[in-house]
Amino acid sequence: MNSNQCSFCGRKKSEVQMLVSGQTGFICETCIEQAHAIVKESAEPAGFSPAENISDLKKPKEIKKFLDQYVIGQDQAKKQLSIAVYNHYKRLLHAKDENREVEIEKSNIIMIGETGTGKTLLAKTIARELNVPFCIVDATILTEAGYVGEDVESILSRLLMVADYDVEKAEKGIVFIDEIDKIARKSDNPSITRDVSGEGVQQGLLKLLEGSIVNVPPQGGRKHPDQKYIQVNTQNILFIAGGAFDGIKEIIERRLNKQAIGFSADKLNKIEEDDYILSQINAIDLRKFGLIPELLGRFPIVTYLDKLTRESMVRIMKEPKNSIINQFIELFKMDGVKLEFTDEAIEKIVEETMEKGLGARGLRGTTEKILENYMFEIGDLEEVILKKEDLPFTSK
Repeated sequence: MNSNQCSFCGRKKSEVQMLVSGQTGFICETCIEQAHAIVKESAEPAGFSPAENISDLKKPKEIKKFLDQYVIGQDQAKKQLSIAVYNHYKRLLHAKDENREVEIEKSNIIMIGETGTGKTLLAKTIARELNVPFCIVDATILTEAGYVGEDVESILSRLLMVADYDVEKAEKGIVFIDEIDKIARKSDNPSITRDVSGEGVQQGLLKLLEGSIVNVPPQGGRKHPDQKYIQVNTQNILFIAGGAFDGIKEIIERRLNKQAIGFSADKLNKIEEDDYILSQINAIDLRKFGLIPELLGRFPIVTYLDKLTRESMVRIMKEPKNSIINQFIELFKMDGVKLEFTDEAIEKIVEETMEKGLGARGLRGTTEKILENYMFEIGDLEEVILKKEDLPFTSK
């Protein structure tokens, strides 16, 4: 064993900053860095990598099964989303076939559902399962080119950032456009004056959704003459749009000739009634709401999310892998505190959240409020069992 040189690269002690000794040899700092880089590279997943052949691609049933672990209920939306995503990535594999005679076009998806029903969660979860770049953009910040706000091209800047500016990977990604209903046309008639955050944005989105080569400012923001653009082909990017479409139920009711006002015996079964009406939604209703026909043509799949029932909300609290209860149990466990919720307490939390009308998203806020004092006193606790009578709003 030579103590004057590195056993790996052979560099002498005078050529390196340090030599670390082992049982049968020495290693220099350069070899340590290289070894660390190799270990890190092999330990980390190889970034985004969608399936390379049809046998690797998860079938719609498998995709839905994965979604079931994180999203409670919404079976119809999960089914449609699983089929659409499977067909989209099958289409990408088909495009690689040089002998193909038929070109398959993509099917973007539009999801309609009240706030907190799981639109964003569905899109996030499906992107994680497919291991592809995914970004969420808010349609409310977009305006027509030349006005205060963001250009529609900034949507793709976010996707590029997520894909570490690897254009090839970004071109196989998924973009979730949230609050799509907020860019609806302000009136049913085409506007004579500019509708810069409504119809103008819809028209700007058309080329992105259809599939074309778009000049994307790498850092987002407004375009500048001296800024270098990155060219992105949107032909293989799947766009999923989501929105609450507040007031769409009345539009569907009018089309179905249903009585939208007044009380009747069959109106009392409100949730089943609402779900039935939403299930009848089609492009005509969305056009009436204010989405232009050209945009709707680029969203061939229209799906809806059911209104959350009390039972669904209780299941959301308990069942998903990352359920709210499991998250707080884990937080308390880090301090060595055992946390338990009784079924009555969970039902009361759900009841309080439903009164606020915030959907599943509101469950966390209600739970945080209840646990506030316990979290403050956490250093003095060993066990917390939450009962219905311990909750601050039991008097209601």
